Amino acid sequence: METAIILVFVMGYLAITLEHNLKIDKLIPALVMMAICWALIALGIETFPQWFDSAKHSLLEGFSGFTSEEKMHLMEETLLHHLGKTAEILVFLLGAMTIVEIIDYFDGFSTIKSFVKTKKKTKILWIFSILAFILSAIIDNLTATIVLISILQKIVKERDVRLYYAGLIIIAANAGGAWSPIGDVTTTMLWIGKKVSTGHLVGYLLLPSLLCMVIPSFIASFLPIFKGELETEEGEDDVKKSKYSSRMLYLGLAAIVFVPVFKMVTHLPPYVGMMLSLGVVAVFAEIYSKTKFSMTEFDAEESEAHALHSPVHYSLSKIELPSILFFLGILMAVAALESLGILYGFANSLQESMPLLGTELHHAGVSDLVVLLLGVGSAVIDNVPLVAASLGMFSEPMDNELWHFIAYSAGTGGSMLIIGSAAGVVAMGMEKIDFFWYLKKISWLALVGFLAGAAAFMFTRTLF
Repeated sequence: METAIILVFVMGYLAITLEHNLKIDKLIPALVMMAICWALIALGIETFPQWFDSAKHSLLEGFSGFTSEEKMHLMEETLLHHLGKTAEILVFLLGAMTIVEIIDYFDGFSTIKSFVKTKKKTKILWIFSILAFILSAIIDNLTATIVLISILQKIVKERDVRLYYAGLIIIAANAGGAWSPIGDVTTTMLWIGKKVSTGHLVGYLLLPSLLCMVIPSFIASFLPIFKGELETEEGEDDVKKSKYSSRMLYLGLAAIVFVPVFKMVTHLPPYVGMMLSLGVVAVFAEIYSKTKFSMTEFDAEESEAHALHSPVHYSLSKIELPSILFFLGILMAVAALESLGILYGFANSLQESMPLLGTELHHAGVSDLVVLLLGVGSAVIDNVPLVAASLGMFSEPMDNELWHFIAYSAGTGGSMLIIGSAAGVVAMGMEKIDFFWYLKKISWLALVGFLAGAAAFMFTRTLF
């Protein structure tokens, strides 16, 4: 039965990886895989020789001697435990996505366009790289990429040049997401799973992530494509934005940044702070939208598009539910493998077979090479299940350097291929970027940045 479950997982994983070839949204195989894995566990509960206790991170003693009722009860409790852990991540993401959509409802991101006041290509490259690095740390790398490429499309008219900018935005956004607990789904998973704390995460990863962004941008600034100035058409895009756009942008970003502070003060799970932030932003959104619905001609015209919705309802209708369902499917499917002790056994065999490269992780028996390969792997296959699997494989304590290295590798390694990260996939869709074009023109820059950051991490971890 274990073989059947592993086979279902591998086939589902393959379907997720080949999403673009199969033309099937990755949430479908993720949900099917999750349901079948748990169904097979329920049907074959009598045949399994071991069971993994996630709370103690060890195999449960005496499992083979349990009665069928006890085994079924244990399975239901384990399922509920994993659903609770997964729900913490999903509710957190729902809150963050809704705040971002509320900012967008008031056209808040148009404020960022006003930061670009130059026509010099290299200066614009640095502006977008730095904006991607900072924004992705606050509103996550996927959303930062969407926002910045939307602005890029209004500023850069030449498609050939724009593709290069988009490639560097992907690298910078993934680098920015790695050092913040709210910047990338995988980092958020490690943070909510009590593997990393905000202070240590920033301390360990800020310099490596910065180098991962700065070095590719610096090299790119010498490329012929970034020489000279942009050809711009004056007088375009002077669309009136809401008078509250800047206010809502800063309020929304401040509300998201407040979440780690709330967690540190109260020690409550992060989703509680995110719900508080969402509530505060929603209050201001409702107040401001009511002032828009006045009888004056300008306000009536401004509010026409949203006349049938409150900002919160409108924003909730715009959030990406397919991503939420995908995370539900993949995290619960990985939980199935974890519960049977498969991941635990795999981790042990991996630690025995891999050579130890560094000295810092000797006590853990985990090789730096394993974590670097995880980064390379995240470029080929989705980094969410890779990190979910590592949570089940390794038992190191909170803020162990292993978890921070995993956060860096999984977060930034995906930049090496366009399909390797959510930021890359969304940029691919928005700009119709060809897989092989990215492989030839951008991947080497991402690899150089990734390795430079990894080398910097090996230095910064010695400081803690």
